[in-house]
Amino acid sequence: MRKFLLPLLFMLLFIAESIFVEFVPEKIMGEPYIIAPRFLIVALIFLTIYGPRKYGLLYSFIAGLLFDIVYTEIVGIYLFLFPVVCYIISKLMKILQSNIVIVSLVALFGVLLLELGVYEMYFLIHLTNMHFSTFLSLRLLPTLIFNFIFIVITAYPLKKHYDKLVASLDI
Repeated sequence: MRKFLLPLLFMLLFIAESIFVEFVPEKIMGEPYIIAPRFLIVALIFLTIYGPRKYGLLYSFIAGLLFDIVYTEIVGIYLFLFPVVCYIISKLMKILQSNIVIVSLVALFGVLLLELGVYEMYFLIHLTNMHFSTFLSLRLLPTLIFNFIFIVITAYPLKKHYDKLVASLDI
């Protein structure tokens, strides 16, 4: 039964992202901000840090493929970026302490890497014509603020869940 909790958690976060997007108003405080919830990548980063690294990379690959199939026109962007971000974070955590504050900031850095990577990929293949300064003010900053709030709320429960996962795997 416990082995189904991790895929169930990721499936719920995957669905929660799309539900959140449906309920966000088009204009927040009079501005057309674009907020991208990144619940799934945050959970994957926490799994990569607190759980077995190979689980984090495997689940990030699967989640990236699923994300591409469901949400994007081009298969491969998230399939590539989710595992790359998790891998970079896992290497970064080898030189940093793994207390919850540092991990939360590193998770926010992972969201930043993902957002920048997606923007650059879309810009390179001409799926967006948004200038970088517009991207920074209308999408990146609101997305980072929102995801930081999400990380602050969920960091401790995610850590506890992954600690229990590691204990049940006897790693």
